[in-house]
Amino acid sequence: MSTLRDALRDLPDPVFADLLESAEAYLLVIDLPGVSAETLDVRLDGVRLRIEARREKDLPMAFRYLEEDRPLFLDAELPLPPDVAGTGAEGTLDRGTLTLRLPKRDATEETSIPITVGGGESGEP
Repeated sequence: MSTLRDALRDLPDPVFADLLESAEAYLLVIDLPGVSAETLDVRLDGVRLRIEARREKDLPMAFRYLEEDRPLFLDAELPLPPDVAGTGAEGTLDRGTLTLRLPKRDATEETSIPITVGGGESGEP
């Protein structure tokens, strides 16, 4: 999880993010003001979380920017903790706040490993 925490610290200064953990999942909360569902793409790609977001501007005709500190784009690739499950992730975008629930793999989950016997018909290796 420390690699994800470190990656969140490397996000641009105007991007605020919180990382929470329970026994069952991680909760990642990122403030993305001006971003809509149409301008947001979130993908889980193996051991990485990719977030692409574009802020929409609605600039009144009579005004022009004197200074602009909020970035228009966020293109982040974040490493995931090794216990994040590859399926079951959920996300919501509510008033510019993206909340991602990333379930953990069940620590007690057992996986059977198939063993093949090598060698000849006598069963010798």
